[in-house]
Amino acid sequence: MKQFVVVGLGRFGSSVARTLAENNYNVLAIDTNEERVQMIANEVTHAVEADATDEDALRTLGVRNFDVAVVSIGDNIHANILSTLILKELGVPYVVAKAQDALHGKVLSKVGADRVVYPERDMGVRIAHNLISSNVLDYIEFAPDYSIVEIITSPNMIGKTLAQLELRSKFGVNVMAIKRGKNLNITPGANDRILEGDVLIVMGKNEDLDKVKQF
Repeated sequence: MKQFVVVGLGRFGSSVARTLAENNYNVLAIDTNEERVQMIANEVTHAVEADATDEDALRTLGVRNFDVAVVSIGDNIHANILSTLILKELGVPYVVAKAQDALHGKVLSKVGADRVVYPERDMGVRIAHNLISSNVLDYIEFAPDYSIVEIITSPNMIGKTLAQLELRSKFGVNVMAIKRGKNLNITPGANDRILEGDVLIVMGKNEDLDKVKQF
């Protein structure tokens, strides 16, 4: 099982740490703020008050043994960049770093970040898509041209099976899951029938997803 280290326990970092821990992953949470560390201490595997720009401190914590690091320091760009650099130099295989803007993200990539995320920008994009399409509940961009969307089933879909809808052949998209109330079918088959109120989780090219939204 993967082990995660989360550096910076603001709203974004603490949310990431809690979600990982709730899914039974080992999580080391680090922050310089004692209060933030105490607030999350009972919810993650380990929570430590430490300076993530101190290479010796991170080495002592054994971060090189973790599979993924998430650098979510938001109020100090210098610390954010330096922590990312140190984590990569200490041998963490995959480092995700939070950026404030494109220039910051470019620097993070230069110092070794494997993935750069823009929480505020991405949330803005998701909200905009939700506002534009009343039948879109959520939107996640995972590549420049590809996304995952949650779509409320339209009247044209209700009562039909996935095979009858032919979403893959017509639009080139894949139905990853069907949400029905509190139930989630993560392996929908061709014979699964769509009911009123169902939500389809669909993956594909953005231009193809736009067509499905109008279907």
